[in-house]
Amino acid sequence: MNATQWGGMTAIFLASTVEWVEAFTIVLAVALSIGWARAGSAALAALALVAALIAATGASLAVVQADIDVIRAAIGVFLLLFGLRWYVKAVRRYAGRTRLHDEAEEFRETRAEVDHAERRAAWAIAFKGVLLEGLEVWLLVVALGHALSWPAASGSALAALLAVVALGAVLRKPLTRVPENTMKFTVACALLAFGSFWSVGGLVSEARAWPLGDATLVLLFALYAGAGRLLAWQLRRAPALQGA
Repeated sequence: MNATQWGGMTAIFLASTVEWVEAFTIVLAVALSIGWARAGSAALAALALVAALIAATGASLAVVQADIDVIRAAIGVFLLLFGLRWYVKAVRRYAGRTRLHDEAEEFRETRAEVDHAERRAAWAIAFKGVLLEGLEVWLLVVALGHALSWPAASGSALAALLAVVALGAVLRKPLTRVPENTMKFTVACALLAFGSFWSVGGLVSEARAWPLGDATLVLLFALYAGAGRLLAWQLRRAPALQGA
């Protein structure tokens, strides 16, 4: 595999880890109320649905005959939109404009919601939570899997799931020490880099748009990372400048 494929797999692994940590927090809160067996069955049902979607999408895309440049341009635009959402949130959190995501607080809120719900409703909460987070993973696998390697993209998401489950099974408590905002910012920069590379390359041709080839991805990542940090710093200074 080349550097581009390794970069895509790393982005999927980190992004999936964030999503699976949030899903685990929900399942843990439900499990402490209705038991691990019921909560686990809800999580497995949601994961089975996500796995079926990934498999079905992979099979359907494999038989689609289309111009690869058009496909990459479309995927690139999707990655730009998806990455921009995480990018803006991460920058605002670094700037102190938005509160950092707190897994412990989410755990308490879910416990409170489950305590007021019946057992079937609690099962549904776990199912819905895992499914929603899993759909985010599915979208990333779809976007990067067709342009990179479908088995590698799916394997990266699965590896992230197994890592979170293993760590969660040992700790049996919310994974509060995972640097979620840093991971989201890193993944957002990677998605924006891939999105820019593929969208422009698909419209113009990669050789003409990016003469440095795959090395351009590193430069784009550094550009987005530096711009995000600079923007967060400026946003932090803004209140002080206004009060001066």
